[in-house]
Amino acid sequence: MPNVRLLDVDGRTFRVFSSERPGAETAFVLVHGIGISHRLFSRLHGLLAERHTVHTLDLPGFGGLPQPADSPDVPAMAAGIARVLERIGAGRVVAVGDSMGTQWVIELGAQRPDLVSHVVAIGPVADERHRTPLAQATALAADTVREPPDANIRVLTEYTRCGPRWYFRQLPHMLSYRIEDRAADLTQPLLVMRGGWDPIAGREWCRRVRDSAPRGRLVEVPRHPHLVQHTAPRAVAAATASFLAGEDA
Repeated sequence: MPNVRLLDVDGRTFRVFSSERPGAETAFVLVHGIGISHRLFSRLHGLLAERHTVHTLDLPGFGGLPQPADSPDVPAMAAGIARVLERIGAGRVVAVGDSMGTQWVIELGAQRPDLVSHVVAIGPVADERHRTPLAQATALAADTVREPPDANIRVLTEYTRCGPRWYFRQLPHMLSYRIEDRAADLTQPLLVMRGGWDPIAGREWCRRVRDSAPRGRLVEVPRHPHLVQHTAPRAVAAATASFLAGEDA
């Protein structure tokens, strides 16, 4: 079972689930999206932890954690993640995010290249077609009918734990953050990944994010929706391993 720690960073509470593997050459940090928690990364965490050190985070206000008095924007949240990585002595990590988590890990990589060796963005947001609350809700509804029942149950549970107040305080940050512009500032390799049935992160949009990065790649997992790290964790783990091996070579 992962080791669980609660860390206070400037009055904001983070939860860290760590599976340490002594001697492992690679360490990962997994960062969830808006409204959800580490639970949508549990399958991928388990697979990666068979060979690597893995840290999966719950960010402030999510996963039942206390909601801060303020609402940190993407750069502020990424700076908090950096402080967490320093406090746990994670070293230089492969930063993996899904949905809004892709914004936090790309920002983290741009802010702190000393802490991040590679960036993996699964289902990046916000697609330029979905930069209003209504457009985002429509895409989310379309994805819901494509996700398996267990994924929808987990998401609904996590949204309930998060609550609408914190969700809607964070949503404007997600919709206004131009991930395609910040990807251009990465010095690390970037892997963009999407499910082939993902209506939230469209194919052309993902290509644009990939092309914005100096060293970008795109992988599509056919016949899977937005939460591809949950519905196809082995494919995601394999694609990530191939990406890392190719970049190291």
